[in-house]
Amino acid sequence: MSFLKINPKVDFVFRLLFGSERNKDLLISLINSVVEPDIKIVDVIIKNPFNLAERTEFKESILDIKAVDQDGTWYDVEMQLTPHSLYGRRAIYYLAKVYVDQLASGEDYSRLNPTIGIHFLDFRYFDDDRVVRHFVLKDAETNEAPEALSGLRLYFVEMAKFDKDWSELRSALDRWVAFLNRALELDNSRLPAGLQVDPAIAKAAAELDRIGASSEEREIYEGRVKALMIDQIQIKDAREEGLQEGGRNMLLHLMTRRMGDVPTDIASKLRMLTTPELDELGEALFDLKTYAEVEAWLTKH
Repeated sequence: MSFLKINPKVDFVFRLLFGSERNKDLLISLINSVVEPDIKIVDVIIKNPFNLAERTEFKESILDIKAVDQDGTWYDVEMQLTPHSLYGRRAIYYLAKVYVDQLASGEDYSRLNPTIGIHFLDFRYFDDDRVVRHFVLKDAETNEAPEALSGLRLYFVEMAKFDKDWSELRSALDRWVAFLNRALELDNSRLPAGLQVDPAIAKAAAELDRIGASSEEREIYEGRVKALMIDQIQIKDAREEGLQEGGRNMLLHLMTRRMGDVPTDIASKLRMLTTPELDELGEALFDLKTYAEVEAWLTKH
C-alpha cells in the first residue's frame, strides 16, 4: 500500500499543492469548486507563486495564494488551521488589501477588478452547521446586490463541519474537502470511488506521495508540523493562563467584598493554584467565612 501520510492542510504542503506553477490546474479546480456556478475560471496567473528554492523556512501560520483569472478577477485563497476569535476581521482586512493593492498611486478606479477571498478553516467559526458561507454587499432593506458594489466577495469553508462519507460525495467541493480532511488515511493506489472521478484529486494525491518521497520536502514538512504543534501548545497555555488569571481575580474580588483586604500570603498562594483548583476554591467560598478558614482550606488542598 502507498499511504500518503502527508497532511495537505499544513501551510507548506498547501502552498506546494495549490500555489506552484506546475499545479495551477489544482488551484483552478479548487477555486471553481467554491465559486461555481456563479463563476467559471479556465486559467489563472499565480501572483505569488511558491518556489521551494527561495522559501525553505516558514514562520507564518497562514500563507495565502493570490491569483488572477482570465477575466481579471483576483483571488486570495487561505488555509487556517488554528481558531482565532478575530479571524473575520482579518479576512476582511486582507480582502480589502488585495483589492486596493491593484492600483498604483494616481490610477483610475476603473482599473479595480473584483476580488474574492476564499478561506478554508480547520475549525468551527460560525454557529450553525453550514459548511460554506458566501458574503456579498447587499442593501439591508431590499436584499438587492447591485453590480456596482459587487467588487468584494468572501467565502468561508468550515472543514471541521464536513462529515460526509465517501459514498455521499456529490460536488467538486465535497471531494476537495473530503480529500483535505482525510488525506492521511488514503491509499494512493486505491482511492475511494468518490475521489477517483476527479483527475485533479488524483493528481493532488500523487503530489502528496511525491512530497513524502522527497527527503528535502519531507524534512520541511516535518519541521512545519512540529512548529504548528508548538504553536497550538502555546495557544492552549496562553488560554489556560488567561483562565487562571481571570479565576484568581474573581476570587480576590469575592473575598475582598466578603472578608476585607486579602492577606498577602493568601494572594500568593492563589497564584500557585491551577484552574480546576481555583474552581474548587470558588465553590468552597460559599462555606468559608474568614481568612483563617481560607488558609486552612489552602493548607489542606
